[in-house]
Amino acid sequence: MSITVRAAAKINLHLGVGRARDDGFHPLDTVYQAIGIHDDLTLTQADRLSLTTRVADHIDPAAVPDGADNIVLRAARALAAHHGVTASGAFEVRKDIPVAGGMAGGSADAAAALVACDRLWDLHTSDDDLLALAAGLGSDVPFSLVGGTARGLGRGELVTPVDDGGAWWWVAVPSTAGLSTPDVYRHFDALRPDAPEVPASAEPVLAALASREPVRLARALHNDLQEPAVDLRPELGDLIDLGEAEGALRGMVSGSGPTVVFLCDSAEGARETAGALAGAGHGVVLTATGPVAGAHVLA
Repeated sequence: MSITVRAAAKINLHLGVGRARDDGFHPLDTVYQAIGIHDDLTLTQADRLSLTTRVADHIDPAAVPDGADNIVLRAARALAAHHGVTASGAFEVRKDIPVAGGMAGGSADAAAALVACDRLWDLHTSDDDLLALAAGLGSDVPFSLVGGTARGLGRGELVTPVDDGGAWWWVAVPSTAGLSTPDVYRHFDALRPDAPEVPASAEPVLAALASREPVRLARALHNDLQEPAVDLRPELGDLIDLGEAEGALRGMVSGSGPTVVFLCDSAEGARETAGALAGAGHGVVLTATGPVAGAHVLA
């Protein structure tokens, strides 16, 4: 018996970052959106716990963490420990979400693993318990369970769904080399020693989402980690400029980068921008719409 769960990439429409707290974490006020770039995880009954990963052509297999510390296996063990059962099963993950790209691919896989294990092991875990387990695995994992569009507070793990009736079109350009999230946060601290304790509010983006107007949303997009990411990788700034010159309403670094995403005015606009970027030598250019569902069972 097996079960397949799909989980989506996320982008941050707003990422306000405050000064690091005493525990080392930065307070966030963020708006997540799940978009139509997915990883699919299949869990098959087996006597022991194992993991196989297959990646899309634009992903370097060596960049995917393996071994016992992989977040999929940690998610399985965490759920098993919560219920006092033995973790077992053969996982196969088919990855399309860029690795170390600021799109929460690992978090998506962890969320998918929680859902798959809960169903295959017939555990009937409550939503609250699943969200708590997800938060223990990483700040983005709770949103990967919820999907859609949502506001995140705390470290980003305190997630509240947002009513988002828009259909937003995106172009995503992954990088061939990842960018370490801790490195970007450290550089943020160096560039912004006077960062406020309270992060910039997400209210402008929430109002823009309610308007369903792409131009208004483009103007409201905000990412406090874009400056440090671009300072570390200046070519990201050049890519943003190129995409906007080719018709995108707005380009920005996704999360801590290095994936760059562009908001477009329509499906046709997204295809045109993607074609121009591909023609300019960017080998992998993805189009996607949002919001889409969080981790959910396919079969």
